[in-house]
Amino acid sequence: SMQLALLLAAFLVYLVMASQFESFRLPGVIMVSVPLALPGAIGALWLTGNTISVVALIGMVMLVGIVVNNAIVLVDYVNQLRRDEGMALDEALVEACHVRLRPILMSTITTVLGLLPLALIPGEGAELRVPLAIPVIGGLILSTLLTLLVIPVLYRVFEIRGERARLEAREGTPVRGEDFGGATSVGDPSPGAA
Repeated sequence: SMQLALLLAAFLVYLVMASQFESFRLPGVIMVSVPLALPGAIGALWLTGNTISVVALIGMVMLVGIVVNNAIVLVDYVNQLRRDEGMALDEALVEACHVRLRPILMSTITTVLGLLPLALIPGEGAELRVPLAIPVIGGLILSTLLTLLVIPVLYRVFEIRGERARLEAREGTPVRGEDFGGATSVGDPSPGAA
């Protein structure tokens, strides 16, 4: 039932993002941060000598909602730069990573520091607190590091494929990779792309 709860949590997070972004592709890119977090969660449990229990799985369900936050912050800012300032795709990705690095790291560090007392302080109820906090800490640390690398790459790949498909549908001819230079705004091909 906890595995079902984990899948249901991921599905509900995806639905909320799909309605907010009005896209199925961008939430899919953001949801990649969830599987990036799971090795960190399991590795943290293994390193600390804890097993995967019901409480640890509850921590992983919490992790689903927490880790997507960093990717949302990044992807939303890329969209904003492309839409409002008309930046090219690559330029917007570099600028978004540069500007959003500090908020992403700050939110991760504050969450990890807030969970450390749960994970480290022994005493009554530690058998419930520790397996809850450990996977969240491990998953969040690994996911943050990988999100800053993987999400911009996936965003670029999916956007270029989407723009190429839109151009091919409009013109009826295949667009070569070297002819396609990215997009200046969300949904609009660059003037030199045709």
